[in-house]
Amino acid sequence: VRLKNPSIKTLVYNAILVGRDADDFSLPKGNTIVISSKRQTSINVEFTSRFLRPAEAVLLLISKRVGGIGGATLTFSLKSEVKHIEPAVSL
Repeated sequence: VRLKNPSIKTLVYNAILVGRDADDFSLPKGNTIVISSKRQTSINVEFTSRFLRPAEAVLLLISKRVGGIGGATLTFSLKSEVKHIEPAVSL
C-alpha cells in the first residue's frame, strides 16, 4: 500500500488488521507508520496461507495527532487468492 502526505506536517498512523482472517495477515515493519511532510511511504502487508479458500481482512490506518495535525482514517480491504500450491518437503 502506498501512502502520500501532501501536507507540510508529519502524519503518524496506527495500523490495525481486523476481520475473519486478520491473523493470516501481518505488517512486518510494525504497526506505526510515519509519513514525513510532502513525502510518500509504502506499507508491506504479508500473507501466510493456511487454507485453500480466499482469506479476507481489513487494514485500518488510524491517525495519531502530532502537533495538532491528524490525518483521515483510512481503510483497505485485503483479499488473498491461492494460485499455485507446492508440496512441502518432509525431512
